[in-house]
Amino acid sequence: MSNYFFDMIPAEELKKLNFVPTTVQLLEKMKNDYGTKVAIVHKNQPITYNELYERIGRRRTFIKSLNLQSGSKIAIFDRNSLDAIELFFAITTLGYVSIFLPAQLAGPALNGSVMKFNVSAMFVRPEFESVCKQAGVTISQYSTDCTSEQYTPAANVMDDMLCSIFFTGGTTGVPKGVMLTHHNIMRGSHNGIFMPGSVLSDHRYITFLPFSHVFGVIRGLLSCFYCGATIYTCEDMRAGVSMIPVVKPTCLVVVPGLAEILVNLVKMQGKGFLGGCLQHIICGASNCPPRLIEEFEKLGLSLLQGYGLTESANLVSGNAQTITNPTSVGKFYPCQEYKIVDGELWLKGENIFKGYYGDPKQTAQAFSDGWFRTGDLVRIDNDGYIYITGRIKNLIILKNGENVSPESIEEHFYAHAEIRDCLIKEVDKDGDKVIGIEILPNMELLQGQTPEQMQNTFRNIVDQVNDILPSYMQVLTFSIRTEDFKRTGSMKVMRNQ
Repeated sequence: MSNYFFDMIPAEELKKLNFVPTTVQLLEKMKNDYGTKVAIVHKNQPITYNELYERIGRRRTFIKSLNLQSGSKIAIFDRNSLDAIELFFAITTLGYVSIFLPAQLAGPALNGSVMKFNVSAMFVRPEFESVCKQAGVTISQYSTDCTSEQYTPAANVMDDMLCSIFFTGGTTGVPKGVMLTHHNIMRGSHNGIFMPGSVLSDHRYITFLPFSHVFGVIRGLLSCFYCGATIYTCEDMRAGVSMIPVVKPTCLVVVPGLAEILVNLVKMQGKGFLGGCLQHIICGASNCPPRLIEEFEKLGLSLLQGYGLTESANLVSGNAQTITNPTSVGKFYPCQEYKIVDGELWLKGENIFKGYYGDPKQTAQAFSDGWFRTGDLVRIDNDGYIYITGRIKNLIILKNGENVSPESIEEHFYAHAEIRDCLIKEVDKDGDKVIGIEILPNMELLQGQTPEQMQNTFRNIVDQVNDILPSYMQVLTFSIRTEDFKRTGSMKVMRNQ
């Protein structure tokens, strides 16, 4: 087994960070190892690990009074609040299954999700109650602040029991419900503890990423609790940026879109905006342009990236050497097997999901002889670094039979700082299907340019990229966007637009 990850952490700390296979055992570890430390700061209210443990026990009392059947699905319709964190632990440590509903769900989508996943009860943030009424949701609903004065201990939860269902974060198609067991989630969370330097010092995080996304729960929450960090709740990703100079975080977990915002704010307000204590930025959920890595390097900060899927409990690989390998998603985390079949990455391991809820057909298609077919095209270099070259379902099939990965073309455009984001797609030109690109400009670098000058800037970039591409992959048309792309909840560019 490679020591790539184990060598990042001081040996004396690694001994204290043993793997635990259920949320019940994680909660016990949090209390026993970090009891008097501050676990959460919510709206300036500090909650210690001891206090959090007790509060979760009182939440369990209320949930148990609902007399739901074992394994029932309980939805949390909230933002990234203290209530949401306590409810997640209370639900899963009683042996029920948690489902975080995205805050943006409304109308038929909300009601459809409740019915699709057989939700038995739902905890609803007061501001979302009207949305539930409009959607016609008929299951029992309770306020997210529901609790009790009495303490109820955790249930006897096994590691192979279903813990949570997460929506896939895909950029095409209809989201599916990914079933993750306790062991899946805890393996993913343990993978997330690895980063260079001390992880048991007094780290401070801000919960930017929504809990409805697996990245937000696994790396943005549970991995932090594993190490006794302090979490500052953030109920709105963009508005929460203003918390940074006050909280002075030591580590941030973000998506590339948010990393871009941070870079621009530092340019406007100076490095002091980041609080002066920031050591690492963990960036994931979508492609991270190498120029962002370079921008943070100039600030003396390491932007670390990785790769994962909802189906793999988020974390498959991580890259702590992004400066020397900026286009790689790193090396495989422990406790996984992999193989590459016709360019596609197949996985086995303790982090791989149980299946898609209520969808045996899609589940069967996702596996082959026990291997999970990721759908991602990869290559691995001689040093074990992984490179994502595309996604099978995004391939463009040209009339000459060539398969073109849009991601492999986009990678070249991201090397140009003038491009904030882009989307390669098949478009019509003079009655033929050709490869085109939509470009979202980095307006900060293009200030003062006329529309004609901007056209010339991007025409030159397209020509430069085409010079290094084989003829069948060349981009034959481009357009410049004046507004942002449609994005998923994790800020990925949606491909079906």
